[in-house]
Amino acid sequence: MIREADGLLRGEGRYAAGRGDVPWTHLAALVAVGGVLYGAAMGAFGARAMQAVFSATKVPILLSAATLVCLPNFYVVNTLLGLRDDFPAACRGVFAGQATLAITIAALAPVTLLVYASTDDYDFAVVFNGVVFAIGAVAGQVTLQRHYRALIAANPRHRIGRAAWLTLYVFVAIQLAWTLRPFVGRPETPTTFFREEAWSNAYVEVVRKVAGAVGRGY
Repeated sequence: MIREADGLLRGEGRYAAGRGDVPWTHLAALVAVGGVLYGAAMGAFGARAMQAVFSATKVPILLSAATLVCLPNFYVVNTLLGLRDDFPAACRGVFAGQATLAITIAALAPVTLLVYASTDDYDFAVVFNGVVFAIGAVAGQVTLQRHYRALIAANPRHRIGRAAWLTLYVFVAIQLAWTLRPFVGRPETPTTFFREEAWSNAYVEVVRKVAGAVGRGY
């Protein structure tokens, strides 16, 4: 698995940018392993074993489900742009980017555990995990750009396709992450797989909180 991760990060072998067959199973395995490793570390805040198990399950679900939900729309966008023949190559880049994200956050798992050992501040732990995912997302974008470079050179409309993917993915991933929370788990609350209001809308909740803050004069 380490050799596979190294090949992915270097963009070599089966993970090289191009129009070859998409290594679906290998990329899925990297997402699963990376997601489980970081999820277990993410849920270890407060030393609660069951929360670690739940989070180890949910992180790979988040990464893979968000991707799969967006794929049909991504296919339609590529078709409308006249890029359907390049869709496998675009998917190659998208899945490689997701696997890179998973491997990157897994590599930061020891740092997360060190942070947990240094603080009992739940809010700080949540923010720190957000930073870790942001770093992973940047690494994923570097891989995605590597795959899209040749596609854009051949047809500049791929810039629109890539922008459409990023916009849709972020929108879906935020809502899915909201639905799947908690990932860290507040120590003083019972350990649960979902929160009671799991099926609420993340964007509606944000608007409500902002409106409430404005109404209080903050």
